[in-house]
Formats: sequence, C-alpha cells, structure tokens
Amino acid sequence: MIRTTLFPGRYVQGADAIKRLGAELSRFGQKGFAICTPFFFEKWLPLLQNDIQKFIRIKAEKFNRECSDEEIDRLSSIAEKQEVEVIVGIGGGKTLDTAKAVAYKLKLPVAVVPTIASTDAPCSALSVIYTQTGAFKRYLMLPKNPDLVLVDTKIIAQAPVRFTVSGMGDALATWFEAESCKTKYAKNMAGDLCSITAVALAELCYKTLVEYGHLATLACENHAITPALEHIVEANTLLSGLGFESGGLAAAHAIHNGLTVLEQTQYHFHGEKVAIGTLTSLFLTDKPMDLINEVFSFCETVGLPTTLGDIGLSDISDADLMKVAQSACQEGETIHNEPIPVTPEMVFSALKLTDAFGNKRKDRGDRLITGIRKG
Repeated sequence: MIRTTLFPGRYVQGADAIKRLGAELSRFGQKGFAICTPFFFEKWLPLLQNDIQKFIRIKAEKFNRECSDEEIDRLSSIAEKQEVEVIVGIGGGKTLDTAKAVAYKLKLPVAVVPTIASTDAPCSALSVIYTQTGAFKRYLMLPKNPDLVLVDTKIIAQAPVRFTVSGMGDALATWFEAESCKTKYAKNMAGDLCSITAVALAELCYKTLVEYGHLATLACENHAITPALEHIVEANTLLSGLGFESGGLAAAHAIHNGLTVLEQTQYHFHGEKVAIGTLTSLFLTDKPMDLINEVFSFCETVGLPTTLGDIGLSDISDADLMKVAQSACQEGETIHNEPIPVTPEMVFSALKLTDAFGNKRKDRGDRLITGIRKG
C-alpha cells in the first residue's frame, strides 16, 4: 500500500509577512508576474511595489474576477511575452487558482498570497475552473503544490470576519473526513492512502478550531492580530489544506456539493455549506452525543450555520431536499469514502435531523462551548 502526503514548498505566515515577498520570490528568479485581485492591485500593491522591486522585477496584472480558461489564456499570454520566471497569485481563491493554472501552463514555479482565510485552497495542487459567467466547469489537477504560500495576517485581519469564519467551516470537516478515509482505506487527492501524519494534522486542525475559534472571531471583528487569530489562520489555510488533500474527502464536502444544486444557497460561502455538511455527517455516521453537541456549540459560537434556514433553505420542500441528497450520493462522490454504505434516503434523513436539532438548540438558547473532546 502506497501512502502519499502532499505539502507546499514553503509556508510563511505572520503580520507584515508581505514585506518578505520580494526576498522570497527572488529564490525563483529575477522577473515575476503577479496576478492580483482588484482590491489588492489598487490598495496594497502601490505601497509594496518599491520594496518588492529591490529583490525582483515584477509585472502586475489585475485579475478579471473569474478563473476561466479564457482568463488563464489571457494572463498566460501576457506572462509569456514578459519572459517571467515565477508566477504570483495575490487575492482570494479564484485569483490563486488562476495563478496556479497559469504557472502550470507555462511550466513555472508559483507563489500564492491569500488575502482572506476563507478556504483551505491556497496550499493545494488543484484549480477549480469556471465558465466566464461563473458556472463550474471542471477541476484542474496540478502536478505539484505551490512553491510558496505566504500569508500576511495583518491583511487577513482587515477582511470582513465572515471570510475567516467561513474558513473555519471548511476546516471543520477536515478531521472527520480524514478519519473516514483512514477507516475505509479510501484514496486521498493524490490517489493513494493517507499517512498518519495527515490524520494527525487533521485532528490538530479540529482541536485548534475548538480552542481558538471564538477568540479569533472576536479578534478579526476588531481587526486585531492576536495569537488566537494566527492559530486559526494557520488551521484554515495550512492544517486544513494538508488534511483535506493528504487525508481525503468524505460526506461533508459531498453534501456541500449537493446543496449547491439549489439556487437559494448560491449566496452562501463554501465553508458555510461545508459546515452544514459536517453537522449532517455526524448524524449520518452515528457519532456520540457529546461530540455532536461540541461541534454544534462551536458553530454557534463562531457564527457558522447550524440549520438549513441559515443557508437560505428555511422553506425547502422534501422534494428539493431529496435532490440535495441524491446529488451528494451520485456515483464518484466522496460520500462513498465513508466507512458505511450511504444512500440518498439516509442523507435526506440526516439533513432533516440536523435542521431539527439546530433549531431546537436555538429555541433552548444553547451557546455553550463544551471544550475539546478527550481521547
């Protein structure tokens, strides 16, 4: 049995880490091409460009908001004409995915600089490709992870808190899904079995969320850089990234994918829907009650959704809920990495129970953090 664990080439995190970007990039060459989200391009880049240029010449281009084949081709053409030696992506998930795809197309190293901590995508060897109008098109599996992931927590702390909370929702699934894949001997994103390292990092991700999530939320709301915020940014970005890619995916992300078939959920972030998927997976796989209460308490404390109404589905019909369940269980979905056989009827029932349990807790006013589970 082959076990594969995937890592980025280097991970750098901290307040003002962006000031090290030029020095870090100079390890890959003397000429770079930066793909920047419009906000960063207009607000931050003019302040940083002189410092970066001390180490490496940078040509910057504004990202056109969609990770499409057309945008990848456009940016690749510009970068190729500039004869650059390294690609840099600075911004949110679609900006970073575009930069990774451009680097892959041009066979160049890539550096990733997330400006929000909303998903675990920055460390991964994957780009999600959309149409120019934003519809999902395909996954692009990349031959290697980013050569550099650089995270400036001062920038992260200035973003709306909802992004960081959503990142916690995405990270919340990591340990549960890795444990399922380990038990089932299911394949991870590399197509091999997970290592004990991956599962241990996934568990550390969960424990970090429970211990520091509330304080990090308060810090982010007040644009304060604290140890708790640093821990959560690392959990959302590095621990969750390593855990999902090397540990594997299971029910939580499959249920997320099922939820996306309903138009009402499109205004809710990826991590918010993954959180509902994680809560549902607890009932689906018959987890103990103390753990179920702990995870619900965590979600309530940081502001993640705990009911279907929280993601725009307060009036969902049974027929539509079954569409979600059927989509989550379609052939090839990661829900089949769970140790038990799963049917749409089981997912439908687990979603109903999740919603009922979440609403019951709201009625009772339960908001207690139960602490990290022992053992």
